[in-house]
Formats: sequence, structure tokens, C-alpha cells
Amino acid sequence: MSTVTVVTDTTHSMPLTTLERAGIHQVSLYVNHGTQTERESDVDLDVFYDRLRSDAKLPTTSQPSIGDFLAVYEPLLDAGQDIVSVHLSGGISGTVETARQAAEEALRTRPDRRVEIVDSRSVAGGLGLIVLAAAAGARLGEDAETVAARTRDAVRDTRLWFAVDTLEFLRKGGRIGTAQAWVGGALKIKPILTVDGEVEPIERVRTSGRAFQRLVTAMHERVADGAGSWAVQHIQAPEEAERLVAEGLEIFGCEPELVSEIGPVVGTYAGPGLLGVAGLPPALLGR
Repeated sequence: MSTVTVVTDTTHSMPLTTLERAGIHQVSLYVNHGTQTERESDVDLDVFYDRLRSDAKLPTTSQPSIGDFLAVYEPLLDAGQDIVSVHLSGGISGTVETARQAAEEALRTRPDRRVEIVDSRSVAGGLGLIVLAAAAGARLGEDAETVAARTRDAVRDTRLWFAVDTLEFLRKGGRIGTAQAWVGGALKIKPILTVDGEVEPIERVRTSGRAFQRLVTAMHERVADGAGSWAVQHIQAPEEAERLVAEGLEIFGCEPELVSEIGPVVGTYAGPGLLGVAGLPPALLGR
């Protein structure tokens, strides 16, 4: 068994089968509707997004507690594992800082163990690919420092693009980042965005068809850059995701690392209709 275990948070939205196959552990964020709080990992997505469309007020989200992290970290450390813990961008959530605090607390009584914390500067499929790169290092028997270095290389080399139907959810949720400059008349366009620390604008297009084609162009650009491993995610847009996967199979010449629907923490701020693609060099995944 590897001496390094990878931990992440639920905003990657990878299928559970992918996590189990790679031996990845996760800590859940939370979604709050009034006085009702649910772990992101427990939310029924169809019910959640139906409610998101109809409710006048957005739900809120919250990060894991130090105790949530310790509940995952401590058993792993006590079993002789070191940890590389990789989380959504610190520019949009305090989750990675809470992970650091939990690591410090756990290591006070376990000075012979090691916990490396990595800020992915990304989320969703971008985070997912970075986490898979970390898991590849653990699978290859790398120590915690080397796995963390591989993971930071993946942070540098991973790109995420996504198209949303509207900026309104990002604006209401306060996660709009530098795309704030597009608010106003731009609410009627189809924005192409990325996350590099925070949400950043790439391009504005007028129709969903043009947004789809821009994501296809992004796939071609990634292949030209040598990033031949890829992922597709969506929010309540399975048919569009299938079309994008079909395009990607032709462009990349290989199966995607993951195809999934994005969960409620990111979905609260992105809204239904999101379609996204991410890519990184296959060498970081041990290919």
C-alpha cells in the first residue's frame, strides 16, 4: 500500500467510482437552505437544481470545519499514511486554509507524519484532474513531497473553461471575480469563463451554439499545447455534455478522465446550463 493518501473536497464533482478506484478520500462542503444544512455529498442534484430555478433567494454554501478535516486526516495518519490534501481555489473559498489549520493540529501529536496542502487555484473538473495527478503520484510510490510537487505542476498546467447561461448566479452569489466587468448588458450574453485563483472572463459570445464551439476550440488548443488528458462536466445539460464528449473523442483521440454533473456548491453560483471542459498533460497522470 502507498505511504501517501490523497484527500480533496467535494467540489471536484468526480464520480464516486473514480474516487474509489484511485483511493482518494474527500471532505464535504455544505449547502444551506434557510435552517436546513446538507453535506454536498448527500444532495440529490435533480431536486436541488429544480429548487434553484424556482427559489427567489440563492442557498448559501459553507466550507468544512477543522473537525471535518480531522475526521479524515487522523485515521489516515494513525495508519502510517502521509497526506497530500488538494482543494478548491483559496480565491473563492476558505476551505484550503481550514485544511492547513487542521493539518497543523493533527501533526502536533504526530510529528513523524507529513501533510502537504495544495491550493488547486481551480474547481470542478480542473480540481478533479489535479487531484487525479496527485493520486497518480501516490500510485507510483512517490513520497509526500514529490506527490505535492507533481500536484503543483498540475496546478500550473491544468486549464478549465466553462460556459454559463447567465452571469446572474455568480453575481448574486458574490463569486463573479474579474468577470464583474461584464455585468449589466452582458447578462444576456453567453460568457466563457475560467478559474485561475478566481473566476476570470475569457470571451463573450451571443448564442449557446457559439459557446459550444468555443469550448471545442479550447479542446483543440489544449491538444496543441500537449495537454492530452481531459474532462467534461455540466449542470443539468447531459445532452450537450454528450455532444462535447463526442467532439473530444475525435480531438484528443482518447477517453475522458471523467464526465460528470457538477454538484450544488459550485452549481449554486454557476447555475443550470453550465458546460465545461478541462485538460492537462497526460504525463502528470502517469500516462
